[in-house]
Amino acid sequence: MDQQSRTGDRFRIRIVRRWYHGCWVLMGLCPPVIAVHDRMDATKYTTWALVAALAFTYLALRLFPGNPVVRPGRFLGVLVLVLGGTAILLDGGAAFFIVSLPMFWIYAATQRQAIGFIAAAATATLIGNFTGSPFSPGNVVFTLIGLAGGILLGLWMDRVLEHGEQRARVLGAELERTQSELAVAHQRQGAAEERERLAREIHDTLAQGFASIVVLAEAARAGLETDPEASAGQLVSIERTARENLAEARILVGAPAAGDSRPGGLAPALRRILDRFVEDTGLTVDAELLDIDCDQRTTIALVRCTQESLANVRKHAGAATVGVVLAGGPAGVELEITDDGAGFSPVAARGFGLNGMRARLAELGGALTVTSSPGEGTRIFAVLPTRVRT
Repeated sequence: MDQQSRTGDRFRIRIVRRWYHGCWVLMGLCPPVIAVHDRMDATKYTTWALVAALAFTYLALRLFPGNPVVRPGRFLGVLVLVLGGTAILLDGGAAFFIVSLPMFWIYAATQRQAIGFIAAAATATLIGNFTGSPFSPGNVVFTLIGLAGGILLGLWMDRVLEHGEQRARVLGAELERTQSELAVAHQRQGAAEERERLAREIHDTLAQGFASIVVLAEAARAGLETDPEASAGQLVSIERTARENLAEARILVGAPAAGDSRPGGLAPALRRILDRFVEDTGLTVDAELLDIDCDQRTTIALVRCTQESLANVRKHAGAATVGVVLAGGPAGVELEITDDGAGFSPVAARGFGLNGMRARLAELGGALTVTSSPGEGTRIFAVLPTRVRT
C-alpha cells in the first residue's frame, strides 16, 4: 500500500470518528440534559453538572491531545462515573451506555484496557439501575446486551484493523521490493543504453578516423620508394584527417576547436568531409548542400550519417559517383546520399553502422530510409524534424 492510499485511509477514519463524536454529543450528552429540563429539584442540576464535567473533559482531550494532564484514561474514568451517576438520577442509563461504547475502543490504549473500562461502565450502569427508583428490568437487559455486543464487536473490529495493518505492511514491503527491483532494472537499462551510445560514438568517430588513417598510412608506406611525392600528399591527408577528427571530437563535447570562436555549420562540415573523401578515393561527388542553420545535435547526427554512408561506399559499393543533397523539407532537415555502386539487400544487412544511424536519428525523433538492391546502387535518406533557418 503506497503513501497516498495510507493517507486516504487515515482521512476516512478521521471523518468517521468526527461523525461518531457528533452523534455521541447529540445522542449521548444532550438527552440527559433535555430529560431533566422541566424538573425543579436537585436531580436537574446534578445531572447538568455531571454532563458538564464530562463535556469539559472531552473538550480538553480533543483540544489538547498531547497534554499529559489530559489523558484518555482519565476521560474514560470520568465517562464511567457519569454513566453510573446518570443511571441513578434518570432511572436507567442503558441508552447512554450503549451510545458511549465506541469511546472505550477509540481512547483505550489496549484491548484489555478497553474491555476493563466497558465492564466498569456496565457495572456502574447496572448499579445505577438497581439503586435508582423505580427499577427497570429493560435497562438491565439492554445494558447486558450492550456489554456483550460492545466487547465482541470491538474485538472483531480490532481483528479486522489488525489484519488490514498486517496486509498493508506486507503490501508495503512488496511495493518497496518491487520499486527496488525496478530501480535496478532501470539502472541496468540505463547502463546498457549508455554502452550502446558509447559504442555508436566510437564507431562513428574514432573507428572511422582510424580506418581512414590506416588506409592512407598503408598507401603512403607502399609508395615511399616508388612515388615519394604521392606518399607526402598522403601523409598530409593523414595529418588533416587527425586534425579534423580532433575538431569533431571537440564539437561533440560542446567545445570549439582551437582558434575557432564559433561552431561550424552543417553544410561546411559536410563539404570538408566530401573534399577529404574525394581526395582519398578519387571518386566523383555531386553535392547540393543548402546552408542550413540547425542545432548542434542535428548537425552531429547528420555528419555521422554522412561519414558512415561514405565509409560504406568506400568499403563495399565499388561506386564511381556519389551524390549528396542537403535540403530543408516540410518534415525538417533532409539528407540524401546516393551511389551507383553494387548495392545490397537492406533486409539481409547486419552491419552495426546502419543500426547505429537509425538509433541516432530515432533519439532525435527522425528516421532513416535505406533503398537498395544488388546491382542498382544505394540511396540513404535521413530526415530530422527540426525547424531550420535558411
